Amino acid sequence: MGILARIFAKSRKHSLTIGILGAPNAGKTTLANRISVECGNGKFLGRVSPIPHETRECFAMEHCVITDQHGSLDLTIVDTPGIATSVDYREFQLHGLSREESITRAKEATRGVVKAIQSLDRLDAAIVVVDAAKAPFDQVNWTVMGNLEARNIPLIVAANKTDLPEADPKLVQETFQSEIIPISAKKGTGMNELYGCILAIANS
Repeated sequence: MGILARIFAKSRKHSLTIGILGAPNAGKTTLANRISVECGNGKFLGRVSPIPHETRECFAMEHCVITDQHGSLDLTIVDTPGIATSVDYREFQLHGLSREESITRAKEATRGVVKAIQSLDRLDAAIVVVDAAKAPFDQVNWTVMGNLEARNIPLIVAANKTDLPEADPKLVQETFQSEIIPISAKKGTGMNELYGCILAIANS
């Protein structure tokens, strides 16, 4: 190993707490589950559902290990509730929930948004998951990134759902004027590139 390589290896952080943030149903929990299965204990971290705000608490998985030629990085993955500017209980009724169930879920989802924002204070880095199959001009995406940047938290923009024919990761890149990582958390494509970005943060 050369001198520069030894310096590079020594500068690496050995552990990192990284949050997975974004709008509801962007694929945050699917991504958390993918990382947990590939790098952690092989178990799912959370439940995935087509109903928005399925995740209403912050869930953490420790000891997800990423390895490269310089050694290993011990990750703590934090799956956070979807962040929204408002939560309408009637949206849940469209998915078959009763009015009472919908109101309860809306209250829990609203508290979940607060918990997601509060989680930023204990993160070393973040992955902002953007649904590449939808127009990315959602105020939520800008709000999440703005909060991270205000706290000087390094972030990775993951354009998810590239397995869908309507996905347009290039539009995500043009919208945020930054490098993005196209992934399919469901299929597992793009994960090596994502892990590489996480390692780059640890090495910075």
